[in-house]
Amino acid sequence: MCLKENIALTTVDEGKYLDIYLPLVKRVVRQLSFQADSVIEREDMQQIALMGLLEALRRYGHPDGQFAAYAVHRIRGAVLDQLREHDWRARRLRQKTHKTNEAIRELGKRLGHEPNYEEIAIELLITPQEYQEYLLLESAKAMESLDDLLSVEMHTDALQSRELEDQIIIQDSLQQAIATLDKREQLILSLYYQQELSLKEIALVLELTEARVCQLNKKITEKIKKFFSH
Repeated sequence: MCLKENIALTTVDEGKYLDIYLPLVKRVVRQLSFQADSVIEREDMQQIALMGLLEALRRYGHPDGQFAAYAVHRIRGAVLDQLREHDWRARRLRQKTHKTNEAIRELGKRLGHEPNYEEIAIELLITPQEYQEYLLLESAKAMESLDDLLSVEMHTDALQSRELEDQIIIQDSLQQAIATLDKREQLILSLYYQQELSLKEIALVLELTEARVCQLNKKITEKIKKFFSH
């Protein structure tokens, strides 16, 4: 089914720009598929993402060189909002994930280092599949938090009423926060946000397991949040 057939356009220009920026929709849907496939049908997610693109066009005005970055965050936001409405991490699963997180944190304190899977499995009696599920959920949670910090949309609306000096300060702060990451962490951030790769694709590029990429995503988020909290 054509992605656009359920979208009621109000102008010819909107239809033209939807065609031009449709690849953004497909990339975001592919990127978020690991979070959403068990909750929303892929076709429905594509329609939600397309509505996010249409909303971006209507809010932004005539697209320029900066529009693609703005649109990506609008599209991602539309899909993530829908996931929240569907409570994509069911209450029981959230509770289980929280307990696992607390247990791993306590184990790390006791051992004096970040525990590996073998140590976690012995302590918590969890299977590799359960551990993978835990990592994916934690990574999704971390990336959602990171989206809030790095979102172009979050800053764009606010910056419209700020002086140029304030804009420079905020942009400089973001650059400083990213500079606190090591080279591999910066590369992951670039692959995820600029190249728009999925976690599985990032794992292949870096020759890591998907589980390891999930762990690194969480560390990246913690580092950036720590920078801004200070």
